[in-house]
Amino acid sequence: MRKELSIIVTSYKNPSVLRLCLESLRKNVLNENHEILVLDSATEEDTEMMMREEFPGVKFFPHKENLGFLRLVNKGIKRAKGDFFLILNADIIIEKKSADLLLEYLKSNPGVGVAGPKLLNFDGKIQTSCFRFYTPPIILYRRTRLGKMKFAQRRIRKFLYKDRDLEKMQDVDWLMGSAMMTSRKAVEKVGLMDDNFYMYFEDVDWCRRFWENGYKVVYYPLARMFHYHGKGSASQSALKAVFLNRLTREHIKSAVKYFWKYFGKPNPHK
Repeated sequence: MRKELSIIVTSYKNPSVLRLCLESLRKNVLNENHEILVLDSATEEDTEMMMREEFPGVKFFPHKENLGFLRLVNKGIKRAKGDFFLILNADIIIEKKSADLLLEYLKSNPGVGVAGPKLLNFDGKIQTSCFRFYTPPIILYRRTRLGKMKFAQRRIRKFLYKDRDLEKMQDVDWLMGSAMMTSRKAVEKVGLMDDNFYMYFEDVDWCRRFWENGYKVVYYPLARMFHYHGKGSASQSALKAVFLNRLTREHIKSAVKYFWKYFGKPNPHK
């Protein structure tokens, strides 16, 4: 049976966080014509038991392997029955009507391919969730001491849209994949996330492809969600992290793939 909205939640080994996410969806999504799909990586018994006992109405898809965010999203879209897809990490807590506001905005603006909410830390401060497209210097500035130089700080601020008022709705280059909404019609034109990116840059690449296919990517701060965001790939100095931190290595590998894919191509969002 067709639904208006499919909420696709990706999770990994944290049933207590997933519980909070699903409880917020149960309380705060007003549109009744929706479904919730949870796609879980490296599923453990605690998670399966919780889903079976506490959320029997949620479609649960466990996986023995750690598939990664991208593959879970793609599997979720393939299984979803909605005309619109709200993609969430399990560490998102939504406010009342935030999903409904995004849905109404996309329904009223068919030229928008992706819209994302304002993300907040749990202390109420705005969390950066929209960005300009990466350039190689930005990677360097953010991972080395060069980032402390004034010229680099100016570039980083621009990359993070800190030169803009993030209380206002606006077109942006790309949105963090932790919370974004798109439509079935747009995905049918643009395609699923590129599975060449195992981890990191899949959201950057996807948003870029929406722009390339004539769709806008919009930061929509009227919708608000809370996000517990751990920066696992930025916990050590750059050189040390390359050797010791697997997440950093994956981030750099994905960056190389991204820059190679778009080498010589113009920015589709001017």
